[in-house]
Amino acid sequence: MPEKTIDFGKFGARGIKGSDAVARKLDELSGGIVTPVTVKRGLMARLHYLTRTDHSRRAARDAGLTVTDRTLKAWLEERRRPSKANLERIDAAYRQVRRQNVARHLLRRLNARGGTRVEIHPLNQSQVPRPLQRMVEYRTMNVRRWDRIVETWAAGDHQGLDDAWEDVIVDLGSQWGQYEYVTNIGFAA
Repeated sequence: MPEKTIDFGKFGARGIKGSDAVARKLDELSGGIVTPVTVKRGLMARLHYLTRTDHSRRAARDAGLTVTDRTLKAWLEERRRPSKANLERIDAAYRQVRRQNVARHLLRRLNARGGTRVEIHPLNQSQVPRPLQRMVEYRTMNVRRWDRIVETWAAGDHQGLDDAWEDVIVDLGSQWGQYEYVTNIGFAA
């Protein structure tokens, strides 16, 4: 079944990989700073989060924010403004450190009471010609073990998350390949 999605979107179907939808939902559940990094308030909040303790500074360096302490100090004191490339690095480092910090708590919530119910919304076929459309219905399933999914998400391992999610959707039975691409995946913890 999955080999049919190698050329996804050829006939007009729209959607995203299921693992990307899971990552998006996990990011949403992890919360964090909503103000964009391009706004002073969002930048300062991220910089304070990344420089608050020695542990957070190390995590920020590991996540790719490799600037000198002098530069960080100038940014925090607002004597200099980061370049566009550095703003992207700050935002990426913030997301990575935030993921690592909330992963354990999120995993405990998702695995509680025997797992979490997941809603899978199928891909959008509104632009596919009628004879080529296939019947793909809305599905729900209970995911009992989130360990590997949350671990790969927190590490920023896209391929690992894709593999972990594929192992989960196999539980849908013979139709699992139809849910490799979706419009949305929803769950609450």
